[in-house]
Amino acid sequence: MPQDANNFYQSDKVTQQRVTFQNQYRMQVVGNLFIPNDLDKTQAQAALVVGHPMGAVKEQSANLYATKMAEQGFVTLAVDLSFWGESEGEPRNAVSPDLYAETFSAGVDFLGTRPFVDRQRIGGIGICGSGSFLISAAKIDPRLKAVATVSMYNMGDANRHALHKSLSLETRKQVIAEAAEQRYVEFSGGEPLYTSGSPHKIDENSHPIEREFFDFYRTARGEFTPKSSSPALTTHPTLSSNVKFMNFYPFNDMDAISPRPLLFITGSEAHSKEFSEDAYQRAIEPKELFVVPGAGHVDLYDRVSLIPFDKLTGFFRQHLPE
Repeated sequence: MPQDANNFYQSDKVTQQRVTFQNQYRMQVVGNLFIPNDLDKTQAQAALVVGHPMGAVKEQSANLYATKMAEQGFVTLAVDLSFWGESEGEPRNAVSPDLYAETFSAGVDFLGTRPFVDRQRIGGIGICGSGSFLISAAKIDPRLKAVATVSMYNMGDANRHALHKSLSLETRKQVIAEAAEQRYVEFSGGEPLYTSGSPHKIDENSHPIEREFFDFYRTARGEFTPKSSSPALTTHPTLSSNVKFMNFYPFNDMDAISPRPLLFITGSEAHSKEFSEDAYQRAIEPKELFVVPGAGHVDLYDRVSLIPFDKLTGFFRQHLPE
């Protein structure tokens, strides 16, 4: 474990409260609300919705970001995406990009109805896959006034083409066919199958990316299993639903977000850097690509000496001004 890894960081400057609310489809969303202890609740404050990596839960990375940003004076809300963690959705671990994006808008609903939150000063942070879900939400929800992504994965492109466009159309069609056949199994009452996700074991032949995710999700560094799941299912979407990502194009029509600002944070060594670079090229001003020297993808989940909290603080203070 890196010495600066602190996924389960807690702060005596911040009060944490478990909250529940409904999304637009009357599904319960569960989140952790973080309020600075010195917050003046007689004044409307800036607030942020924070989304966890794909396949994770709010206790993995999102709580850390929400706590650190609350220390800087923001009201923050770390949410479990629908079908994951404590939020509702059946079957568990199902993939629904639209409902994932909806979770961010539902978070805005909740924050914007708190008497101490300024509806005109709500932003969002999306980590890993949540970066693409947050962008998808922001394209049709102008209440998200400023958007920051960290170690973003475009979950659509990642499933259609894989990293560096390495997945052939033929292989993609095989994956789609397998998922379609599995629907018959589940429709007939059979057990679901699960796919992708982080490995449960590594050896000398494991790929560096597998090792990277194993070190976070399968060790004390970041391992967390909610009551609604099991360690065997952590990070693994259902096979039959995962193909929904192949119809997910979050970077299309990003001009709809402007003139609201976009900040894309990635590591110089991150295997996912291509997605932040692609989003930056497609977006229109105001936008910024911020590269953290020496940082890998998972480093920006929890390594507090590498995560540029000062950059995030400055970005949101500038674009969610009093």
